[in-house]
Amino acid sequence: MMGRDTPSPQLDSAASYIARQFRHDGLLPVNGSYFQPVALNIIDLGKVNTFRVRLGSVDRTFEIKSEFMPFEMTADRQVGAPVVFAGYGITAPEYRYDDYGGIDARGKIVLVFRHEPGEDDPTSVFLGKTPTEYSRLSTKVRIAIDHGAVGMIVVTDPLNHSSLAPRGFPWPSLSRTIPRDALPLQLAEDERARIPVVHAGEQVIVQLFGSTDSLRALEAGIDQRLQPHSFDIAGSEAFIRTSIEIRVYSANNVVGLMPGSDPARLDETVIVGAHYDHVGYKKEHAAGERYIYNGADDNASGTCALLRVAAALGGLPSAPRRSILCIAFAGEEKGLFGSEYYVRHPLLPLSGTVAMLNMDMVGRNAPDTLFLIGTEGSPELARIARQEDARVGFALVDQKLTSGGSDHLSFMKRNIPELFFHSGLEDVYHTVNDRPELIDVPKVARVARLVFLTAWHIASDSSHYHYNPTTLPMF
Repeated sequence: MMGRDTPSPQLDSAASYIARQFRHDGLLPVNGSYFQPVALNIIDLGKVNTFRVRLGSVDRTFEIKSEFMPFEMTADRQVGAPVVFAGYGITAPEYRYDDYGGIDARGKIVLVFRHEPGEDDPTSVFLGKTPTEYSRLSTKVRIAIDHGAVGMIVVTDPLNHSSLAPRGFPWPSLSRTIPRDALPLQLAEDERARIPVVHAGEQVIVQLFGSTDSLRALEAGIDQRLQPHSFDIAGSEAFIRTSIEIRVYSANNVVGLMPGSDPARLDETVIVGAHYDHVGYKKEHAAGERYIYNGADDNASGTCALLRVAAALGGLPSAPRRSILCIAFAGEEKGLFGSEYYVRHPLLPLSGTVAMLNMDMVGRNAPDTLFLIGTEGSPELARIARQEDARVGFALVDQKLTSGGSDHLSFMKRNIPELFFHSGLEDVYHTVNDRPELIDVPKVARVARLVFLTAWHIASDSSHYHYNPTTLPMF
């Protein structure tokens, strides 16, 4: 299927196949369909993009690419507002850290650093040298919007990085080396909430702070004391116009439902999931060169295990007390789009979703070893998985959330108990060598059996499981 890129006709063909299998195995559609459409936008840079900063009597217009660059999550919008320095742009209650605590960002343009405090400090409370979710630009933008900001200027933090050149997103229209179709994909509904976001270079820093040394000193103070130092930049105003062009696409999550048998628990659901997309193929390649990213382990293995779980459910004479919903997610490789869309628009109430079991890359490495990720957040589910594993025989290894960016995260962020079943990364990960002949098929079958038994156990009892909030690293 040419690597099952999102979106692509081949991904749609794979979705149709999965739906046919769900139907064949006796799983039911939800709201009359086996498909949940996920609306997507492919974004290109528009023709009009300008950036101007005024400080006192000095008014300067900056050049795109050399002095500023729009990011891929920017809006098609024009704003003009005072500028406020907001440190790293982080509000993190679990770290007792808030760059917005002493400022009012409403109606203003915030200027923030990339990354997070103490990124090279192994003792930093921000998980040491492991980047957390707060270092993501998308998280910084969301936090800025939550605080009422109308625009964002991002600068590279000068204390830890020597190059302050504005990179933003490498738009093909501004580069001779970037392929024309290398454009960002976004959830369509996110477009409405966007603000202009640009990456500014050293000239902008000098305009607003006098010198890069001044900004470096500010950053050093924040890092050393882990104490925000945000302030209004007196007499400043920025004017940002970013424009984008949108092409509308869609992909599908594929769902199959086994309704529960207990009328008192019809609204309670166990979700078993796996993503069925991968990263496509090389557009330019030499004759005879292997060029398709088949994604046999990532994640045909998890998808096959999901199909076997569905077949096992459909073959049983009776249903458990709670419902079990099998979901094959699209768009995981592009940013967990399918699972994120589902938790925003659940087909069954999230309030009644008691657990989510995720399978991603379950067909490689040691045949008797399987990683359980998420056990610190969902110890009750981990206990059940270990109990059921007595019938399967894996050596289950707890793995903390320092790796494993997959669809369980979308549920975890909504405090839904989850477990991620994973056989570990390998040297063919995201290469054209992730091929089916390298898959340990018996291991995939055993993973399917373990996940089926775990899901059945959870769906057959009446316990209420709890999620212990965990700190998210960056994936």
